[in-house]
Amino acid sequence: MRSTLPSLLFVAGLLAAPSVWSLSKSEEAIAARIQPVGQVCVEGDASCATAGMQKVAAGPRSGEEIYGRACMGCHDTGAAGAPKRGDAVAWGARLEEKGLDMLVSNAINGIAAMPAMGLCMDCSDEEIRVTVEYILENSK
Repeated sequence: MRSTLPSLLFVAGLLAAPSVWSLSKSEEAIAARIQPVGQVCVEGDASCATAGMQKVAAGPRSGEEIYGRACMGCHDTGAAGAPKRGDAVAWGARLEEKGLDMLVSNAINGIAAMPAMGLCMDCSDEEIRVTVEYILENSK
């Protein structure tokens, strides 16, 4: 009887082993699903992995760049009554009636169907001003 006990334990171990291995694979799958999708790195922090990181512009963007990214959808088509870029009459009348500061304020705060910041949520007030000036320059 003593000789069969070690054999039974060996067989029991072999039968239990696959369930232990599948448990660890399951844990690996869970860990893969819940891992972070990114990380925040502060410039100068040597512990950050910089592979694949994008550099962003340090200074303000141009009015043309912002217009192309956030404004042209409405101001090139006239959607929701937006004055079209290049329409000298529409922009001239607005500039004469309201002045540049009010046009910039409307772009920052929103007016009628135009949302605040004209959907450029990462623009500074100065970038909005430069973009309004860009539209006016291209609407003479």
